Amino acid sequence: MKIARVDSFAVEVPQKPPIAPYHSRYRGASSTFSILIRLETETGLEGWGETPQVYLGTQLTGREAEGLRSMLLGIDPTNIMAVYEDLKFDHIYIQSAVEMALWDLTGKIYALPLFRLLGGPYRREIELAACMGIQSYERAGEIAKLYVEMGFSTLKTKAGRDPEEDLAMVRGVRDAVGDRLELRIDPNTGYSPEVCEQLAKDLEPYRLQYFEQPMPEDLIDDSARIRTLTSTPLALNESVTTLARVRTILEKQAADVLLPDTYQCGGIWATKLVAEVAASAGVPCVVHCSHDLGPKTAAMLHLAASTPNFPLANDCTYYGLVDDVITHPFSIESGRMAVPEAPGLGIEVDLEKVRKYQLDASSS
Repeated sequence: MKIARVDSFAVEVPQKPPIAPYHSRYRGASSTFSILIRLETETGLEGWGETPQVYLGTQLTGREAEGLRSMLLGIDPTNIMAVYEDLKFDHIYIQSAVEMALWDLTGKIYALPLFRLLGGPYRREIELAACMGIQSYERAGEIAKLYVEMGFSTLKTKAGRDPEEDLAMVRGVRDAVGDRLELRIDPNTGYSPEVCEQLAKDLEPYRLQYFEQPMPEDLIDDSARIRTLTSTPLALNESVTTLARVRTILEKQAADVLLPDTYQCGGIWATKLVAEVAASAGVPCVVHCSHDLGPKTAAMLHLAASTPNFPLANDCTYYGLVDDVITHPFSIESGRMAVPEAPGLGIEVDLEKVRKYQLDASSS
């Protein structure tokens, strides 16, 4: 079986409260922006992949298929390792979406859900962490109460504009719901080592599950040093890219938790390998979320289902979507999502919905 068609789409799906508007230290947004890749075989089987648009710098356009066709047409979709060894992509984000689509196709070819191909099922339901943008003391407490009512066990907030703002937000959550939510905050590399060290100490009374990527991604030595000076656990996300980088993090004991993601690591398999390597050092992992639509949410579910070293609640903003591009959107019950059982990613993408939310009507 060979790939006979390659398409790409840029889509924007609106978000609703309590996710929207979602403020990080970079910007505020009320939509999910994704690039979708569709691969089709000569027999009509379709595989779909998803990656976020680039947050900073040159944006992906949805016309990436123009450069992919000469590379992908005619190849065997089950040869997924070619993505890592033989094929050369202009951007790792697109590599990750193509690799996801190949996994989707492979599962359909062999009539197996992806978690079976990846070693599962270790879990049948995946615990989710609700997410929140930067908020005031009062609003943080209101949203935290809502998430408790919705059945979530864990809350992740954005942070990184100002340490006092972060502390007020954390106080708002704890004053509103106490310890009913595990709490994580994510400054997205916003602080210097000096500010990070002091803020980590100031956060100790609030019993964070972890303090995520407070410093720029290359400051691994500083992360290792600060871990010895505070009881606030440190996690790394933007730093988690190649296996070589992960080995360095683990050797230096620079993190309590790692948050790999397909678009940063280059694919589903690469993300699973990060979790396996981290397991060898006793460091748990969480599947990072980049405001995902159905395909990437499905990939998260299959990864967490098939990999023991994703023991914590995985980041999720899915409940904040107004709509999705799949025919049967996922449901969340008591902060958990069931792993799809159908072949491949276990979803069916609705092309009419893709067209509805497409940013550039002339797909490539």
